[in-house]
Amino acid sequence: MGRLLAGMRHYPMVLATIIVAGVGGVLEGAGQQTAARWVISAFAVVVALLQARGMVRDLRAGSYGVDLLAVTAIGSTVAVGEYWAALVVCLMLSGGEALEDYAARRARRELTGLLENAPHTAHRLDDAGGLTDLPVDEVAVGDRLLVRPFEVVPVDGVLESDGASLDESSLTGESIPVDKFRGDQLLSGAVNGAEAIELRATALAAESQYQRIIALVREAQESRAPFVRLADRVAVPFTLFALALAAGAWIVSGEPVRLAEVLVVATPCPLIIAAPVAFLGGMSRSARLGVIVKSSGTLEQLARTRTVAFDKTGTLTYGVPRVTSVHAEQGGEDELLALAASVEQYSGHPLAAAVVAAAQAGGAALPAAHDITEIPANGVRGIVDGRFVAVGSARFVAQETGAEPPHPPEGHTGVHVAVDGRYAGYVALADELRAETPVTMAALHRVGVRSTMMLTGDSEHVARHIAAQAGIDDVRAELLPQDKVDAVRSARPRPVMMVGDGVNDAPVLAAADVGVAMGARGASAASESADVVITLDDLSRVARAVYVGRRTMRVAWQSIGIGVSLSVGLMIVAAFGVLPALAGAWLQELVDLTCILWALLAVRPGRRERAEVARLAADTGVSAPRASAESVAA
Repeated sequence: MGRLLAGMRHYPMVLATIIVAGVGGVLEGAGQQTAARWVISAFAVVVALLQARGMVRDLRAGSYGVDLLAVTAIGSTVAVGEYWAALVVCLMLSGGEALEDYAARRARRELTGLLENAPHTAHRLDDAGGLTDLPVDEVAVGDRLLVRPFEVVPVDGVLESDGASLDESSLTGESIPVDKFRGDQLLSGAVNGAEAIELRATALAAESQYQRIIALVREAQESRAPFVRLADRVAVPFTLFALALAAGAWIVSGEPVRLAEVLVVATPCPLIIAAPVAFLGGMSRSARLGVIVKSSGTLEQLARTRTVAFDKTGTLTYGVPRVTSVHAEQGGEDELLALAASVEQYSGHPLAAAVVAAAQAGGAALPAAHDITEIPANGVRGIVDGRFVAVGSARFVAQETGAEPPHPPEGHTGVHVAVDGRYAGYVALADELRAETPVTMAALHRVGVRSTMMLTGDSEHVARHIAAQAGIDDVRAELLPQDKVDAVRSARPRPVMMVGDGVNDAPVLAAADVGVAMGARGASAASESADVVITLDDLSRVARAVYVGRRTMRVAWQSIGIGVSLSVGLMIVAAFGVLPALAGAWLQELVDLTCILWALLAVRPGRRERAEVARLAADTGVSAPRASAESVAA
């Protein structure tokens, strides 16, 4: 009871309405019916005047609501002596705010949870071992921080303790704790295990991973969907219809009470509450999936998406070249790889790093190399165990040997090797296709996307090889950033979604109808220009986002349809004089509650989406852990 009264303090009009109802009941019980009528009627008139003032303010701001119906419903019921019905309408109006707040809190539970879990305080260690608590925003790069057991890592940093076990589920979706060792990178938002650890900050709070997610969530919470503004405009014809029906019932019957009986059931809560609640529910559920939708209007665009374009590297693929095979002309493949890696370890090229990593995977030490010379964009020369080794592109090695090297398999890049002036073989590398990419393309087509595109600056043959594996409909290769923007702007059918992960994707993400950034790796420029940020390293979340958008729109329309249909039905019944004003007012309360509860269905996946999640899990296993968690939460 105490909590209920405390909550009532936030809604004074609800409390006032209940008090007036109590006073009216006491007066009627004492035989003072006239006094009860005057007390309740006076209160109802005051509420109507306050509502009218708000209506005028909204009209000046360009918002068309259903306030006129509420004002006329109160006025007509008071005029014909149905003062208890007028009080019920007052309760509906005042209680609607409380009901909306409850529904909104329930709908945005996941968004609110992210905000509540944000770290606010950090523990800084000084050189003498002293500990100082400070706001997380005051942490500087290079500060040594202590993270106590089960605390949230406050900023991105490098682990200085020997080891740690962290829960990164809020960042990666992986529910199993991850073991970290000295020198490993730690992301803010991860939850420490049972042992205190030390880290050195490598980023300010505002630039850390979890705080970027928090900023996106705050932006999402402040948005208002175009669909909700459309619901405001739907109220205009509904209001005209209700007033016309009420006036017609009065004229035909000659009974003024018919006007009141019709109007008390003509205050459709779905138009002012249900649709916003549905959108909040959709945004909250997408956050649970690791998909931050910045604007609730983006959900409407997601639902209507017909073309999806993808960047290749890091989006359709893992973005990291890997050695797939070694082809030696003479001698062993392990020897060729070791010779190549011995020279490549002095190069900063990404392909060189992949070759070195492959050679070191077996644990063997690389032979020493000296007299290293790197020719930018070509290759590296050096001496290994008395042999002259040249490693690099086909053109570079052809100049060294005078022989044309063979082509690597389709879709692969070759790092060619020459030893003592003779061609020795090549190391084949490829940026592998993500395991979930083909099933994501299939899922998008099943949900209604008509065309998928690849926009990449890579070569034509590599792009087509990846597209064939992925199931992409349209391939555009060897594109500059401006070419990608032009391709998105001219793409049909629309709306067009663009998915990318790199800094060079920022312009094309901004140009698309819906820009989606794969933000798990912290590509902040792309994330800032995108409408949707996927915080997990999982491409299948793109398809899930479209499903969430469609589910949200469907639930919102259903809520409005249910509310308007039931209200119209009740109005027609009331017009025939068989629904007393007081009963009608209580029935309208039930209609409002029904619509809001229906709108809350947006926080749960639909039957088709659940089937799609199971299908993705069966095909790749990538979504299985999150799918199970969501089923439990739902």
